[in-house]
Amino acid sequence: MGSLIVFFINSILLGVGLAMDAFSVSLTNGLNEPGMKKGRMSIIAGVFAGFQGLMPMIGWICVHTIATVFKSFEKCIPWIALVLLLFIGGKMILEGRRGGSGEDEFKGLGFASLLIQGVATSIDALSVGFTIADYGLPMALICAFIIALLTFVICMTGLVIGKKIGTKIAGKANILGGIILIGIGIEIFVKGVFL
Repeated sequence: MGSLIVFFINSILLGVGLAMDAFSVSLTNGLNEPGMKKGRMSIIAGVFAGFQGLMPMIGWICVHTIATVFKSFEKCIPWIALVLLLFIGGKMILEGRRGGSGEDEFKGLGFASLLIQGVATSIDALSVGFTIADYGLPMALICAFIIALLTFVICMTGLVIGKKIGTKIAGKANILGGIILIGIGIEIFVKGVFL
């Protein structure tokens, strides 16, 4: 019973920790589209949750199959996240400087860019596969589900907060959002390379 409680506490802590980058990007997406509907919010939060739940399972599978290949790939994770978020953030800043409205920018962002955001914010979760490598498949799946569920709730919160703030700063939302994404990319890179 005690080990089950520890398992759930660890899964919750992993979920909250991993969701912070996705929360920040959700906040940015909310800033960029203050009039976002609940269905769109659910799709965005669902994409982030899906990636955050999937990546630890991919890492878990790698540990149990091709661990040596994954170990060498792990060094690339901060670089990939940095490049993806610099690209998206830079694009948003350029659009903001050209005077595009936040709503137009978000529509231009599209589903492909949302997937890129999902990968960029969750790629570091691959290494969680090492953390949960001792779990059997059912426990690893439950852990991944908890991570995904928490990410969904946290991202919905970020979207709601972003929408409220975005209404107040509508003209500068793209620039602020781009700066936030670039900051997240740098933070992931610094944590992955230097810490």
